[in-house]
Amino acid sequence: MTNLQELLLKPVWQMTGEEFIFLSKHASGQAEAQPRPITDTERKYVYGILGIAKLFGCSLPTANRIKKSGKIDKAITQIGRKIIVDVELALELAGKKTGGRK
Repeated sequence: MTNLQELLLKPVWQMTGEEFIFLSKHASGQAEAQPRPITDTERKYVYGILGIAKLFGCSLPTANRIKKSGKIDKAITQIGRKIIVDVELALELAGKKTGGRK
C-alpha cells in the first residue's frame, strides 16, 4: 500500500506509463480486465457481381464465371436481379477442392 500512497503523491508528469496505468487501475477499483474472445454472430453479406469480385479480389468477368460455375451456389440467394452472397459460406465453399480440370 505504501507504493500506492507514494504514487498518489507523485505528480502525473513525473510518472512512467507503467506507474500511471497501475494507479488508474487501482483508483477505479478494477482488477486487470480479462480479454474476452470476440464472438461475431452477425452474418456478413455482399451484394451483386461487384460484391463477389471484391470478396474474391478478382475482376468482374471472373466473378461472373465463379457465380456461373455453381461452386458457391449454396451461398448465393438470388431474387430477380438482386444477388445476395453469404461471405463466410462462399469463402468456405470456394476453398474446397472439388473435381479439377478435365
